[in-house]
Amino acid sequence: MTASDLLVLVALVLVVVAVVVVVVAVVLVRRIQAAPQPPAVLPEEDPAVVAERERHEAALRTARVSVDEATAELERTRSQTVAAQAEVTAARAEAERLRVAAREDAEELRQRARRQADQDAEQALVQARRTGAQEQQRVLSEAKERLAELERREQRLDERERRLDEEVERLAERDRRLSAGEAELAERSAAVAEVDQERRRELERVAGLTADAAKGELVESIETAAKREAAILVRDIEADARATAETRARALVVDAIQRVASEQTAESVVSVLHLPSDEMKGRIIGREGRNIRAFESVTGVNLIIDDTPEAVLLSCFDPVRREIGRLTLEKLVLDGRIHPHRIEEVHDAARQEVERLCLRAAEDALVEVGITELHPELVAHLGRLRYRTSYGQNVLKHLVETAHIAGIMAAELRLDPTVIKRCAFLHDIGKALTHEVEGSHALIGADLARKYGEDDVVVHAIEAHHNEVAPQTIEAVLTQAADACSGGRPGARRESLEAYVKRLERIEEIAGGKAGVEKVFAMQAGREIRVMVRPDEVDEIGSAVLARDVAKQIEEELTYPGQIRVTVVRESRATEIAR
Repeated sequence: MTASDLLVLVALVLVVVAVVVVVVAVVLVRRIQAAPQPPAVLPEEDPAVVAERERHEAALRTARVSVDEATAELERTRSQTVAAQAEVTAARAEAERLRVAAREDAEELRQRARRQADQDAEQALVQARRTGAQEQQRVLSEAKERLAELERREQRLDERERRLDEEVERLAERDRRLSAGEAELAERSAAVAEVDQERRRELERVAGLTADAAKGELVESIETAAKREAAILVRDIEADARATAETRARALVVDAIQRVASEQTAESVVSVLHLPSDEMKGRIIGREGRNIRAFESVTGVNLIIDDTPEAVLLSCFDPVRREIGRLTLEKLVLDGRIHPHRIEEVHDAARQEVERLCLRAAEDALVEVGITELHPELVAHLGRLRYRTSYGQNVLKHLVETAHIAGIMAAELRLDPTVIKRCAFLHDIGKALTHEVEGSHALIGADLARKYGEDDVVVHAIEAHHNEVAPQTIEAVLTQAADACSGGRPGARRESLEAYVKRLERIEEIAGGKAGVEKVFAMQAGREIRVMVRPDEVDEIGSAVLARDVAKQIEEELTYPGQIRVTVVRESRATEIAR
């Protein structure tokens, strides 16, 4: 829309507004005039009537004033409309003049551009002709140079062919001489082999040994010497490492354990429910045992009812399922109504309650450790560890304790504690699935962490914390150290008496089966072994080799919490009597 069209539109709007105002004023005047006129005021008229008449007259006067003002406004609008039309006419004339001028300028520019293009084309043609001539001269000169170069190359090739022919002749002559030398060498080799065989037979006759037996003795002597040298080297390296690292490592571990100060209690893995009376056992069993069968079928937990007064035992390999069963039976006993349908209802409620408790326990552990942005599925698996124990130690509390110890060690070593605490906190997450998936809990946990998007550093620390995979990072090594500190501290774990006795017996068998061992003593609840050797059969280097072999065999064959120290004692005594 141009400026002239805009002015015309504004003028039309003003005219319409003025017309509307005039029409409204005229209508008001006519209505007032058409209204009945009050009679002349008499002395006895009512004052209200007089006031009403005066109000009508005032309104009439106001309407007349409005009509006059509207008429004046209409006149002004008409004058403005005329002026706007004049401006529109002038604007159209100016636009037409500008359009004509623009056309003339465009035509002039077009003619100028055409002349300039012709001049540029002519100049480009001249330049192209000049450049073409120069390029032609350059190509001719290059062709001449290449031709001369080809001639020189042909000469060199002829010279080389002549030299090659001479070399071929010399090589042929050398070949003939080599063939004659090889024949002579073959004869000499046969003579040397015969002499060697004769010498070997003479040596075997004099030594009384065959070549294979002598070779075996030599290999055995070399192997023994190599073991001694390796043991000496290992001893020196370990002594040097102890002198520089043992103090620092001990300080780190002691400081981390002291600053954590975790609970020392061990939880039981057997679920026992106490009953208000022995009569409740009959209600739990039900008619012909239907209640106990329904309970075991719904919960998957074996219910053992024996002669123990006012108590029943719940047995299940899955700790979460066992806890759901215990809570279900507890609610049924408190409610008193025990039948198959009620068992299913209470089991569903107990399962949801245990899931809430697991989720809350996992969230509390995450807050305590200071870990955020963990996948919800990993949080759910962590919550199931609330009811999982390892050698009597609660696994979720063990993870929290391990994360704190690893974080303290990382801070002391000036490393980033965030990633290391995450590695330590998630290292045993595979134990939540050990009842459902076959394999080592370290590898199961690594697959689980990899599935839910954990970093490769965390995954490697999880799979390497029990040496299923060789540790390659400092995070994996610190995770192993923190796990050992948490599991090996006094009071953290316990095991059954039968397994404890079998482990001690096997340790003594391993150490007692070595050559030169006289006595074996298991000390400190199997955490240390003293091996007494005969000094005339085992020397100092052999003692180091024996200690390493026993420790390695214990690592490969036994499963135990913490670590076991192997000490080999070699004692020489000289006794004389003074008379």
